[in-house]
Amino acid sequence: MAVRRQSRPRRFLMCEPRHFDVSYAINPWMHPDEEVDVRRAHRQWESLVASFRAHGHVVETLPPAPGLPDMVFAANAALVLGGRALGSVFHAPQRRGEADHYELWLKDAGVPVRRARSVCEGEGDLVPVAGRVLAGTGFRTTPEAHREAEELFGVPVVALRLVNPFFYHLDTALFALDDENVAYYPDAFAPESRAVLERLFPHAVIATLGDALAFGLNSVSDGRHVFVAPGAVALGEELARLGYVPVPVDLSEFRKAGGGIKCCTLEVRS
Repeated sequence: MAVRRQSRPRRFLMCEPRHFDVSYAINPWMHPDEEVDVRRAHRQWESLVASFRAHGHVVETLPPAPGLPDMVFAANAALVLGGRALGSVFHAPQRRGEADHYELWLKDAGVPVRRARSVCEGEGDLVPVAGRVLAGTGFRTTPEAHREAEELFGVPVVALRLVNPFFYHLDTALFALDDENVAYYPDAFAPESRAVLERLFPHAVIATLGDALAFGLNSVSDGRHVFVAPGAVALGEELARLGYVPVPVDLSEFRKAGGGIKCCTLEVRS
């Protein structure tokens, strides 16, 4: 019999995809010659917002700025933990203008922000779980930023090296299921990082390559409901077997930019 999981209400910050497009390439998913259906992307984003709210979560929004097509990917802008934020410094010049907009919103919301001193892409590479922060590196966020996060938040930071450019952020290869456990795709990580994950999370949900390529690991969980890409079929079945409730939300238009459900969602943790 599956365990009855407990959900916890969350507070999310999101940004409308009014200016969403693929006008440059900064990861292997992006092809500027591929047409983006902006209206479809907007409908998909609205569906995600509605789904979060229907499950009891607070969603606040930040107005998008022209010329910043990836601003919809709110998770990359910061890590907010314990009522404080580590603001991002983006690796790609095309995205650096996003940081000021998110920093201003957070400060207006009463969240003190410390801008990182080195490349740091927020929840894209920093995942709080089990009293620590799992921290991706290899493509974007630097080990120096890991040390900044440890200093600011006062919790252990565990470095995990990513090795597959299709999983260029940690949140494309791993997500927190609840306060104690994770799901991940092992081959996205260097061998030594896989060993760390195996030691820390012996009961983790292991995803297939198909799940990962469907952006199934770019999911958001409230501890019970898992907002997940519908194409991650095997992952969804395993989550249901374990007592989680998969909530499929199609964000396939955003996959053209290498993004998904979690990319669009910044959690504001008090």
